[in-house]
Amino acid sequence: MNTGGRNTQLIDGRFELLERLGGGGMGLVWRARDTALHREVALKEVRPLDPAVLEDDPEAARVLRERVLREARSLARLSNPHVVTIHHIVDLPEFPHPWLVMELVTGGSLHDRLARGPLSPAEAARLGRGVLSALRAAHAAGIQHRDVKPGNVLLRADGTPVLTDFGIAALRESTSLTATGGLIGSPEYIAPERIRGEEGNPASDLWSLGMMLYVAVEGRHPLRRATNIATLAAVLDEPIPSPARSGPLGPVLNALLVRDAAARPNAEQLDRLLAEAEVEAAAGATAGPGAAPGAQPTAETVRAPIDTVRLGTEPHTSPTRLDTLRPEPDRPRRVGGYSRRRAIWSSWSAAAVLAGAVLWTVNYGYGQDDPSNHQPVTASPEHPGLITPQGARSVVQAMSPQLGGTRVLEFWLSADNAYARSPTPGDPRLYDKWDYRGGKTTRNPLGGGTIAGTGKVLDLNSVAWDKLPGLLQKAYTDLGIAHPTDEYVIVQDDVYTPGEAIMVYVKDAYGSAYLTANLQGEVQQTSPRG
Repeated sequence: MNTGGRNTQLIDGRFELLERLGGGGMGLVWRARDTALHREVALKEVRPLDPAVLEDDPEAARVLRERVLREARSLARLSNPHVVTIHHIVDLPEFPHPWLVMELVTGGSLHDRLARGPLSPAEAARLGRGVLSALRAAHAAGIQHRDVKPGNVLLRADGTPVLTDFGIAALRESTSLTATGGLIGSPEYIAPERIRGEEGNPASDLWSLGMMLYVAVEGRHPLRRATNIATLAAVLDEPIPSPARSGPLGPVLNALLVRDAAARPNAEQLDRLLAEAEVEAAAGATAGPGAAPGAQPTAETVRAPIDTVRLGTEPHTSPTRLDTLRPEPDRPRRVGGYSRRRAIWSSWSAAAVLAGAVLWTVNYGYGQDDPSNHQPVTASPEHPGLITPQGARSVVQAMSPQLGGTRVLEFWLSADNAYARSPTPGDPRLYDKWDYRGGKTTRNPLGGGTIAGTGKVLDLNSVAWDKLPGLLQKAYTDLGIAHPTDEYVIVQDDVYTPGEAIMVYVKDAYGSAYLTANLQGEVQQTSPRG
């Protein structure tokens, strides 16, 4: 890494790191400035939380490098407005891993958007068509994504979805990068046939898309359980509750979320179904109680969803028969769309399959666990909201009964809301996500996960909250953002500058800057705008 001046870090002498956009167990994503072309880009640094493991294990370093190169090659083969664009790759001896230079998508992730509430059926159908467009392009190139989930769908400023993180995509000609018996993907979104070890079916990505849309419009995950193993068992066998608020999108979700992959609609059928669901949902939203019976806009009077990509199919005004996509009546009776005989087989084999799930590759999009996009009330020196000693302590006290104490992996505090990732009571290997708003603490609907081996827990009672006013004032003074639109505080064990830290961020429409202090409130680093 080159240094281009105080608080400036350059990659390959060209890409200036500006701010960290998100991160997790497999690395970090940065907003960066390309000093050669004078544009902002996203710089993806794929690495373990503890980079020292690469020095101790050359084979791990080789596998990680191959995974990054695989993602670059996957993206380079796709040309689609709903697939993130890759510009460049930095692969030099001085770095233990490559860096991917990609298009900067500024609207956050679908994960961030859902933290503010579910989508309407029309919005979800429109978004689904965009992601489906990306999947169709990938499948045509022989690439399966294998980890479609809200954190891997980014949103442009106009709401257009962009699929990212093809790091675990299965290329036809590529060898596996996983250990024998390992599962790849996210427990809540993986298709049941992949849990059983069946690969090579693009319909598995469509199950993941369907589950993501279910979560997006219903506001909850129907199969999430207390542990990953229990979630996998539920995905294999448990019935999926019928959607309650999905409207015209509900039958589409029911058709997708069947455990027999052959019974799911194919991509072309699914595109028509989503287009029709959007038209019907938009008509229902605009007709109102006083509308004449049967007066509904047609596909010609409602804007075609994702009109930049037609996928060779125009929306139809006549409904596609969903019953033609379901198994014939004379087939064996099905449980949740899967034959009873095979469901019984699954119940016997599930324990053996799940016991082999010893490797999980978890991918992170921008701001994977980032609740800062909640559109909070903006803080200021005169009106700091919750970002005060009293406000912080009151939030910690209010959240601690649900968290099972004050020990967390990560804690965010905005002017009017807060967020925490905390170890699951009774199982320190797992974490839960919690939101605080309006005096109430609720479990985040997007669920928790498994704590990485290097994940460190800290105690919120050890934070010098009395230092917040001074830190906030220093941020306003020193970070070079004259008219902030958002401020927030993060308390965590910082993976880039190791150590327990208080991080104060100040944002405006053009990005953010931050300062880092230790838990005693002593400023360690200031990273101003530019």
